[in-house]
Amino acid sequence: MSAVDARGQRRTANRAGIGAFIGSTIEWFDFYIYGTASALVFDEVFFPEIEGWLGTLVAFATFWVGFLARPLGGIVFGHIGDRLGRKKTLVITLLMMGTATTLIGLLPGYEQIGVAAPIALVCIRMVQGIGLGGEWGGSVLIASEHAPAGKSILYAAFAQQGSPVGNALSTLSFLLISQLPDEAFLAWGWRVPFLCSALLVVVGMFIRLRVSESPAMAAVIENKQVAKLPVWEVVRSHPMLLALGIGACTIGLSATYFKSTFALSWATSTLDFERSAFLTILLVATITQILVQPLGAVLATKMRNWSRAVTIMLVPEIALMPLMFVLIRTENYWLSMFGVAVATIPHCLYYAALAGMLASRFPANVRYTGISLCYQLCGTLLGGTTPVIGQFLLGSTGTIAAVIGYAIFQVLLTLGCMLLLLRRPNYDERLQEAQPQAAVPSAAGQL
Repeated sequence: MSAVDARGQRRTANRAGIGAFIGSTIEWFDFYIYGTASALVFDEVFFPEIEGWLGTLVAFATFWVGFLARPLGGIVFGHIGDRLGRKKTLVITLLMMGTATTLIGLLPGYEQIGVAAPIALVCIRMVQGIGLGGEWGGSVLIASEHAPAGKSILYAAFAQQGSPVGNALSTLSFLLISQLPDEAFLAWGWRVPFLCSALLVVVGMFIRLRVSESPAMAAVIENKQVAKLPVWEVVRSHPMLLALGIGACTIGLSATYFKSTFALSWATSTLDFERSAFLTILLVATITQILVQPLGAVLATKMRNWSRAVTIMLVPEIALMPLMFVLIRTENYWLSMFGVAVATIPHCLYYAALAGMLASRFPANVRYTGISLCYQLCGTLLGGTTPVIGQFLLGSTGTIAAVIGYAIFQVLLTLGCMLLLLRRPNYDERLQEAQPQAAVPSAAGQL
């Protein structure tokens, strides 16, 4: 390859990475503001007839509805992405997500239209979930499949970085709006972040339309290797990859909801934290994630042994996640901030590397569907249920110890599944070319 071609490839790869980052940031912002609102206000606006912790539980259940819909989005848009291309799919998902989020901001509450309000909320949340279910896999692949040889994990991490930045924007927006008097916050303030989504979608669409189709997908189409029914191909030919991938995604998804949704509700309703105080704690933790998370992709790229890298990242979480809950329980502002920030580090390092590792284990013609199903089914079964199960365990036992035990279980499940997944063959030919031949993981799962 000439120097001119190499520079052109880098420009294309960088444009794809930046486009994936900005698009995924907008989509995650849309998704996260729902979780924050469900912890702070939805029980009063849409479920005022249900009192106490049960009202919060019901609000969290509507939050989970989005996760129930995400596998459907993964199947539908994975099918489109594996047959027609990544770029077309990402344009559709961005429009869908932005429209649904804006509609939530315009939706009347229970006092205005009665039971129709929560029903409409659930339906719109399902549309949100379908959109995000198709977005994640496409963002990861449009970046990683444009990446230079040996840098797939680094470029996949562009899409992963959209999650904490979207979370930070969500938390910051509610932190600012929460300065309003309670009456104004309940009446209209909480709607502002949802309505801002319309403006963000315009920006995201401009950037997304400038990104070219990925080389891997173009090769699949040119070589007539397009799968007729990608979801069936994944289930029939790669069932073990699917099962291990679901487990490997667990703490990468659920850790955020332990903090930003469950802990926020627990701290502001059961403990003695002001809403704005704990939102500030979450914002500090999210900024920590933004700064630290890319290092996980760098570590995984530099280390030949991915299994060792994953172990280094995740083992500290077994101690730090319980520490977070213990320090929040003290109701001390600074100790809680320290606990949440430190507990963020292990899982965010892992989250940065997760997407590239997962994508490398599926062949290109079913890769969109494969990684989407892993990620979104995990979100439905394990990630999205985190605040619901956490609230149930807390409400039924009266102690945070049960929630801590559940968090440790999720860390161990993630570690075990990823270590097994990395023993499977690697389909990322560019990564294989960039590494010594002995490092290709035909069985050992080491690079």
